[in-house]
Amino acid sequence: MPKTMIEPFRIKSVEPIRMTTRAERERLLEAARLNVFQLRAEDVLIDWLTDSGTGAMSARQWGAIMEGDESYAGARSFFRLEKVIQDITGMDYFVPTHQGRAAEKVLFTAVCKKGDLVPSNCHFDTTRANLEYVGVQALDCVIAEGLEPATLHPFKGNIDLERVEALLRKEGARIPFGMITVTNNTGGGQPVAMANIRAYAALLKKYGKPLVMDVCRFAENAMFIKMRESGYENTSVRAIAQEMFSYADAATMSAKKDGMVNIGGFIVLRSDEWLDEVRNDLIMMEGFPTYGGMAGRDLEALAVGLEEGLDEDYLRYRLRTAEYLGEKLDAAGVGFVKPTGGHAVYIDAKTVLPDMPVAHYPAWALCNALYLEGGIRGVEVGSMMFGRRLDDGTETFHSMELVRLAFPRRMYTQSHFDYAAEVIADVKQKAASIRGVKITKQPKFLRHFTVQCTWA
Repeated sequence: MPKTMIEPFRIKSVEPIRMTTRAERERLLEAARLNVFQLRAEDVLIDWLTDSGTGAMSARQWGAIMEGDESYAGARSFFRLEKVIQDITGMDYFVPTHQGRAAEKVLFTAVCKKGDLVPSNCHFDTTRANLEYVGVQALDCVIAEGLEPATLHPFKGNIDLERVEALLRKEGARIPFGMITVTNNTGGGQPVAMANIRAYAALLKKYGKPLVMDVCRFAENAMFIKMRESGYENTSVRAIAQEMFSYADAATMSAKKDGMVNIGGFIVLRSDEWLDEVRNDLIMMEGFPTYGGMAGRDLEALAVGLEEGLDEDYLRYRLRTAEYLGEKLDAAGVGFVKPTGGHAVYIDAKTVLPDMPVAHYPAWALCNALYLEGGIRGVEVGSMMFGRRLDDGTETFHSMELVRLAFPRRMYTQSHFDYAAEVIADVKQKAASIRGVKITKQPKFLRHFTVQCTWA
């Protein structure tokens, strides 16, 4: 077989990209207060801000949309999706929401109280914010290798079991449940081993605590297990995913990732212990339990997308795409989280801007530079996202300064990745001219979305 891996799909519809000049982008970035979130999408050449809801749906999904039942209560589209989710997760109780952060909000409101503590490998931005909003301490317990970008480890998303057990012994009364994110987005899209999930579930059960999984990229995690964990090489990705879910008591999902849709999310529960409270909160925040903030057509598209997201040819191509860009960056001397994750490449900004003080937000500065030089929009996963300004005016900083380039599903071709690699290499050569930023205005929660900056 040829060594070149081709996209396992054909393109049936295209969307034009507006080409911009550097001078235009400089003006546009200034108008956006040096925050790429505030740019208009039409002014971006390659939009790798997020893989959440930004991908291309298939012909089968577009066909399914036409079958959407928009009944307020009891729509057949709900029951079709419920069956698909029950088969994959093995859980009886399915609660739809319009996206992942809504699932988190509903579940945490129903189950958590002020003063609680929830451990995870790493809480991503909305998960942490939704916990902290209700007064819960969100504690990251990823293994040490998960905080070392250059260190090679097949499962850098694993949770530190010894640290969690120490927490359970000391703070067990404060812990309503344990969480784990698959794959670990904060730490570079890194997978979690089945052995680690199994052991974590057993540890929590020993102390009488449920396991809640954040599963927005469960299919990618399952593919990594098939490729890297001994004993699973001949197991189907679907069966691996089903085993992953078998260890959980509940899960939240942003279906905008491995659900292959532009909007949607859900909660699944193994028992009905939390169900009444969850559904009551759902009605207050999202909608009736058989649509939960989603249109019937979107329920139909998700039912198809969850099946397509488990296709092994697609997943092999998906993971190889990130690996391909990583090889290009390696050749250019640009550091990144190794090995590459499934949905993104995370550039280590400290390897590009080693002399920039963290107080000038080097990963944010690198995001701006990528847009200025090549029209590429990524997202900072560093001290702007996970640091905060304290009441006394001082700042806290994150342990890593990463720029995530997250790839929308079935959207970009190899030439886009080759172009991006050239831009990133060029930016590294111009590193001495890249300017940091300082904050002029910020909200209390999730500041990176709307923060305003000026040049430092």
